[in-house]
Amino acid sequence: MGVTVETHKIYHYPFEQVVASYLRKYPSPMEKNVIAVKTVEEKTDSSTGIIYRRRIATCQNVVPHILRKISVLKVSEVHLEEESWVNIQKRVMSMKTRCLTWTEYATLKEESVFQESLENPNWTEFIQKGRISINGAGLLNCFLEVFAQTFLNQGVKKSISIMEKLLQEQFGSPFL
Repeated sequence: MGVTVETHKIYHYPFEQVVASYLRKYPSPMEKNVIAVKTVEEKTDSSTGIIYRRRIATCQNVVPHILRKISVLKVSEVHLEEESWVNIQKRVMSMKTRCLTWTEYATLKEESVFQESLENPNWTEFIQKGRISINGAGLLNCFLEVFAQTFLNQGVKKSISIMEKLLQEQFGSPFL
């Protein structure tokens, strides 16, 4: 079956500031579930200027302990891979994220974009779409998907709040 999460947010800060804050966002004391983020590949296309990054995030397993009695869910850490493409000239950063843990039982994919707002060139629009599907867990599939959807929705709200705090700390009041 699968569940989806969609988000749309306007940050009242320029694209360059939002992207810089995003790339420094984790790890942070504001989000204890993200333990580490490591850039494993980075390169710039000399003809287009597009910067490609591949990062691996290590996160604490947030699956409730009662469900960790299922052996496959009994891991302490979950790993996510994020690929991003930054086009400074067009003021767009697109990203794809996927879960590297539990790939035989679950699929988590997110696609996100930070881009200059059409409303105001000093603002940045953030659009994110994510989907998670669980299979191979029998009757637990639906329960795990509902848990995942709830957790992802809470995570998006927290992530936006962290970004807003970081932007304000680093760059002061937003451009209105």
